[in-house]
Amino acid sequence: MAVSNSITAILNFVAMMCSFPIIAAGVWLASRADNECLLWLRWPLVFLGLAFLLVSAAGFVGAYWKKEGLLAIYLVAMFILIVVLLVILVLAFVVTRPDGGAVVGGGVGFKEYRLDGFSSWLRDHVTATDNWGKIRACLAASQICPKLTHKFVSAPDFFAAHLSPLQSGCCKPPLMCGLEYSSPTTWLGQPNLAAGADCGVWSNDPRQLCYNCDSCKAGLLGNLREEWRKTNVILIITVVLLIWVYLIACSAYRNAQTEQLFRRYKQGWV
Repeated sequence: MAVSNSITAILNFVAMMCSFPIIAAGVWLASRADNECLLWLRWPLVFLGLAFLLVSAAGFVGAYWKKEGLLAIYLVAMFILIVVLLVILVLAFVVTRPDGGAVVGGGVGFKEYRLDGFSSWLRDHVTATDNWGKIRACLAASQICPKLTHKFVSAPDFFAAHLSPLQSGCCKPPLMCGLEYSSPTTWLGQPNLAAGADCGVWSNDPRQLCYNCDSCKAGLLGNLREEWRKTNVILIITVVLLIWVYLIACSAYRNAQTEQLFRRYKQGWV
């Protein structure tokens, strides 16, 4: 029993260590400029990581001090958390698989983004009319676009730059509108309104820019896609390790129970 409890305690310590990459991934996502405007996406992963940490700590205490009831609760809670993490992973993979980015060509270093190029679930939950007003105001108050005016001076430097999807979609008009570059957030000339609806929405007013454009909504989705794709790599490695730890912990717990029943059975014959 002592050996099994020691193994379970060690495994729970490993599980506690696995919670930190989840928390770190959640904090990284929450710190991104676009997620500051999406409050409902900022902290769930952090809370899930903290839940893994608390449950693993409870399992460690239960194994170290031989609290069988606490160990049983740990196994049930850990199973639920692993299932939740798997659901998040599958959902994140499915909804971020479509890529709405299109290469512009002509030596342009950035992509432009189409709203219909992303999953309908992501579009409906992020860019719905009820949500976009608040998101738009948040983006306009951020430093995402003003930073570009200090970073790029000449047109060649700007067009060769690898802008983020959010910068490409919100801070400039779509290139198909035919406007002439003056600065990253100032474009001159008459837009070709026939080229697309966003061409009539663009404004040089720094409070407006293309925040009402479909390209801005698509850029926000593009940013989310890139960030979650990076996060998924960490989460996949972590969840595989957690499943491996959980299966061994279940086996150790079952062996401990069998050993205890066998001892009680032998004592009954003495």
